[in-house]
Amino acid sequence: MSVQVQELELHRVALTGHCYRMLGSSVDADDAVQEALIRAWKSLDRFDGRSSMKTWLYRIATNVCLDAISDRKGRVRPIEEGPVGTPDDTLATQPRTHWLEPIADERAVPTDVDPAERLALRQSIRLAFVAALQHLPPKQRAALLFTDVLGFSAAEAADSLDMSIASVNSAIQRARATLSDKDLGEMGKPLTDSQTALVDKYCEAFLRYDVSALTSLLHDDAKLSMPPFTLWLQGTQSIARWLDGPGAGCRDSRLARVEASGAPAFAQWRKNVDGAGHKAWAILVLELRGDRVASMTSYLDVEKLFPLFGLPIEFVG
Repeated sequence: MSVQVQELELHRVALTGHCYRMLGSSVDADDAVQEALIRAWKSLDRFDGRSSMKTWLYRIATNVCLDAISDRKGRVRPIEEGPVGTPDDTLATQPRTHWLEPIADERAVPTDVDPAERLALRQSIRLAFVAALQHLPPKQRAALLFTDVLGFSAAEAADSLDMSIASVNSAIQRARATLSDKDLGEMGKPLTDSQTALVDKYCEAFLRYDVSALTSLLHDDAKLSMPPFTLWLQGTQSIARWLDGPGAGCRDSRLARVEASGAPAFAQWRKNVDGAGHKAWAILVLELRGDRVASMTSYLDVEKLFPLFGLPIEFVG
């Protein structure tokens, strides 16, 4: 690998986080970063050094994302579409490209930054925040991310987006106004000791498939969703009925702790119908509010997601 290519690769994780915020998809973010690095490599002779390599790469990656989303709607979560359901509802699905996806923290948050910046970057890949971003027009989204997440000046953002400074400032103002009306959840800090214990209790209860213990860890208005299914449920009674009924196939699952979208999460392998072994079933992301679980989202597109988390499809052990 040439020195130039190695230098480009140093920025892959930071660029992946940026593209994920723009696109709402870990799969699409991976593709966008690959395309951006190819474009950058082909254009290295035109890099004049007036800005940093990192800033130049962000500009290229942003243009790749803007091209990708110019004619599509932003990705959503089931809780943003349709009314709350019941455990008795017929299941319907939407394609992968419809839904917001989680991302592995290690693929999106650089480790070579100071702890405060690392925490801020983890906050910016939270599901609630990225979901809210999807409601912004593409250039508003990019302008906001440049200034409020990446720390660009309005002038740097304007240069990167081929906009005037006045237009960038207007876009940022409108974007902030839109986000102020969205439920962004708790702007979390590192988990407290009690929240760490809560996640451990959740894991233990799930492995025992103790529905009573599981629901005791939830807020009364907790939500459960399972993309690509459109169904979402709210409330401990409804969730308990689901877990004891249609969801009971998750009994005897295997779990592995992962960090996804700035939140505690688990990879889940469900027991095969024939009882022989376990197969990938979901990336289960928990969103906490205080000392209880506020939301559980099981992302079932394991063929796409598990490889991006470095996880095997078959569970051994």
